Amino acid sequence: MQQEQGEHSWFGASALEAVPGPAEDQGDFKRLWQAFMTARLVLGVVLVLLQITLYATGPAHSKTLLAVCIAYFLGTLATRLHLRPRPLGAAFTRSWGVLIGIDVLAFSALQWLHGNSLNYTPLFALPVLLASVLGSLRLALGTAAGVTMLLLGGAVWTQIRSDQDNPASFVQAGLSGVGYFAIAFLANQLATRLANEGKRARQSQLAATIQREVNELVIEALPEGVMIVDQGGIVRAANPAARALLGDEDRLRAAVFDLKADPAWRPLLHLSRLSLGSGQQQEAEVSLQHEGSAPLKVLARTRLAAPQGIGEDSLCVLFLQDQRQAEARLRTEKLASMGRMSTAVAHEIRNPLAAIAQANALLAEDLSDPKQLRLTNMVGQNAKRLEKIVDDILNVARARGANFSERDALHGLSEAVYKIARDWAQQHGQAGMIGFEIDPAVHSVRFDHDHLRQVMVNLLDNAHRYASRHLEAIQITVAYGDEVALVSVWSDGARMDQTVERHLFEPFFSSESRSSGLGLYISRELCERHSATLTYQRNTRIRDSQLHEGNEFMLTLTRLTSSISAESDHNTPWQASLY
Repeated sequence: MQQEQGEHSWFGASALEAVPGPAEDQGDFKRLWQAFMTARLVLGVVLVLLQITLYATGPAHSKTLLAVCIAYFLGTLATRLHLRPRPLGAAFTRSWGVLIGIDVLAFSALQWLHGNSLNYTPLFALPVLLASVLGSLRLALGTAAGVTMLLLGGAVWTQIRSDQDNPASFVQAGLSGVGYFAIAFLANQLATRLANEGKRARQSQLAATIQREVNELVIEALPEGVMIVDQGGIVRAANPAARALLGDEDRLRAAVFDLKADPAWRPLLHLSRLSLGSGQQQEAEVSLQHEGSAPLKVLARTRLAAPQGIGEDSLCVLFLQDQRQAEARLRTEKLASMGRMSTAVAHEIRNPLAAIAQANALLAEDLSDPKQLRLTNMVGQNAKRLEKIVDDILNVARARGANFSERDALHGLSEAVYKIARDWAQQHGQAGMIGFEIDPAVHSVRFDHDHLRQVMVNLLDNAHRYASRHLEAIQITVAYGDEVALVSVWSDGARMDQTVERHLFEPFFSSESRSSGLGLYISRELCERHSATLTYQRNTRIRDSQLHEGNEFMLTLTRLTSSISAESDHNTPWQASLY
């Protein structure tokens, strides 16, 4: 049994066997010790009652026998109450004398003093058993030998006193001695075997416990959902990933729940029943449609588990994989190769782009027509824009942090945010849809203006996609702290799915198939390059004189010590148009 456990365990059999179990061993020995002490105490009570009965019915009965039984009872009571459990060892120690020695002396005194009217020989089996179970084989055989010598000595003493030959007493003493030797040997062997079996059983149980705990830890940490379903559709166990895919928090708080409780889970129930009914593994792509959320595509695979006991049904193990994550990984691999190609293309574009910019500058020097100069100016601006895009691509490819310089400082954050939002609203024809709550103070922050525009436009696009069409359905707030500036974009959109929220800033992860899933990822990367943070939270705002829940993205920027303070709030040229 131990070998089989070692073969199937993640740990070697020798490693598990080396694990000691002193607490379990001590507990078993303590229970065995108390059982023997209780048996001795009960025997002492019986002997006292027997001697009292004999003394009451027979006036000539010896008082010495009653005194011996009372003394034996008191000795067993003292050892039961005060003596701590301890092994008897392999020699005749003090513990042997306190326990077994007292028993042997008491039973010998009863045997000799009572004469031939009663035979107390069977009582000697108790000290022999005690030495065999609680001590070593040598101690057990030594105790049996001592008892045998006492019996033979008693037979000799009886013959001397009676002055008659009595070979039957010698034969009886010899046979009793042989029996005691047999009891000592067999009891010791059985006790040793049972102790070894108990130790191996504890080691096997320990190995199984370790294996189960490791399996539970691995399954709990798996990104793939795992559920165990019986034939009645009852989910007996499910890891956190599976519960997150199922989505109903109220029902999923219970350790055991029913797949029939939610109509969205019926595809999984049907697949598990199909697998259990056919006895074969199944694989299918199912759609989990929860109320108020988009359909969730899940790849479900089944495996059959053997029954745990007689009369129990087979179990179906369901493995659930979110298809959006799988598709995101595929897109990541594809776009990673495209990114390497983009880096190579960016290197190739840089030289022709520099030549175009230089030729355009030379051409502008020879032109005097305003229309032609305007065209060359447009070419120069777009060439600079392309150059910046090439630099951004190369910086991301090299995975280097941005080196901050004074030209990256954004002076007048409030004005910049307002102008970006105003331009976006005019472009989309949604001027009344945006509400502003902007601190008009003029402060400088550590952020590039073009990157701020890219982040704000992306956040506004996301807000417009999910917000209602009411006035101030999108609200922009700018506030300042001692060391940071806070820019938030709030919209009254519905709550996100937990899966979408958990992977919100991951690349190529989107709740819509038409989206590349790069917008928020790029926005956060740009923020990190400028020592800023971009976070999401569910928050409430006032719209139409009422509180409404919505999705809020908070941009935390680093203020610069060289910030420019406004001379007066009313001199800010854009302030009057904010509200």
